[in-house]
Amino acid sequence: MENNTQTDNIQNPFFTRGCCAPPDPNNPGCFKPSCAKLDSFDWLKNIELSSERNRDEYVEVRFKNSKKEFFKVLYEIKLLEGDIVAVESSPGHDIGIVSLTGEAVSLQMKKKKFKVIPDEMKKVYRRARPSDIERWIASVELEEKTLFDSRRAAVDLKLQMKINDVEYQGDGTKAIFYYTAEDRVDFRELIKVLADKFKVRIEMRQIGARQEAARLGGIGSCGREVCCSTWRTNFSSVSTNNARVQQLSLNPSKLAGQCGKLKCCLNYEHATYVEALKEFPDTEIILKTKKGDAEFQKADVFKRSIWYSYIGDYSSMMAIPLDEVKKIIEMNKKGTTPPNLEDFAETLEQKAEYTNEMENDDFYRFDEDNLS
Repeated sequence: MENNTQTDNIQNPFFTRGCCAPPDPNNPGCFKPSCAKLDSFDWLKNIELSSERNRDEYVEVRFKNSKKEFFKVLYEIKLLEGDIVAVESSPGHDIGIVSLTGEAVSLQMKKKKFKVIPDEMKKVYRRARPSDIERWIASVELEEKTLFDSRRAAVDLKLQMKINDVEYQGDGTKAIFYYTAEDRVDFRELIKVLADKFKVRIEMRQIGARQEAARLGGIGSCGREVCCSTWRTNFSSVSTNNARVQQLSLNPSKLAGQCGKLKCCLNYEHATYVEALKEFPDTEIILKTKKGDAEFQKADVFKRSIWYSYIGDYSSMMAIPLDEVKKIIEMNKKGTTPPNLEDFAETLEQKAEYTNEMENDDFYRFDEDNLS
């Protein structure tokens, strides 16, 4: 049953706009939050606010995927979440779905640092008429074919670029082509070919690898849909230091996401690890015993244990509780050395043969990506 639903979603081009099924021009209520990717939840919806400001002056309208814009409402139209509306565009008009209304719109503007200039704000013209919706449906249904045809055109012109997505404007007069490329691409000839073939105004927009993954979607190594295509609306910088702090193996193939960059989820627990590691001693501290000196190997932050091995004998490691490590360090400071570490260890482990995970790939290239 679930597989059939997924197949229906793939075949339904309106799913990327938050519609579980194609809209009916005579009954256009197709929007459902459960079907919308990166949907906005109006947590002020049922709260009466005492404000002199017109709460419906601005609305947030969603288009394809995560594309959302703010619009000014004309003629005091009372709009509700899920209404299909005709909005100002350049040129002509576009069709979108109201995703947020009321006081929450002002807070969303503030969050996104959107500067309101009333004279320059795009406007909502009206609720979409049946004729508007029919034309919108016809335009959206062209997107898949246009995508494949444009990719063939790019290959024929030998352009080093990948066209990831196509979005038609609601009135069918313009198409936006989203692409990724490692280097600068001269696509002037491509624009001429596409404009001649599809008879619409062409706009090319370059996006990054993370934005590409967000549009295309996919399943992460955790078994769930990638975060950027389900709920993440912004991208934070992720560095190799996040992996080191969390005591992760520096293996690019395991730490890279669908986009080829470091996984965004490396940021999720970073602050927790930083806070927990404040209790741990410096990894450069050598534990001195009568049997020999021992050096740090790894730490288990949440079990509160640290693994050490004797210098010169790296075939075995010992897990010592954090409190016991602190006792040994205090003993060393006072000039006292315990007989050995085995008396303090809770676990002994034979260390596997060391393999350098970075020999086949350059792990530090991720840091270079963050600088660019």
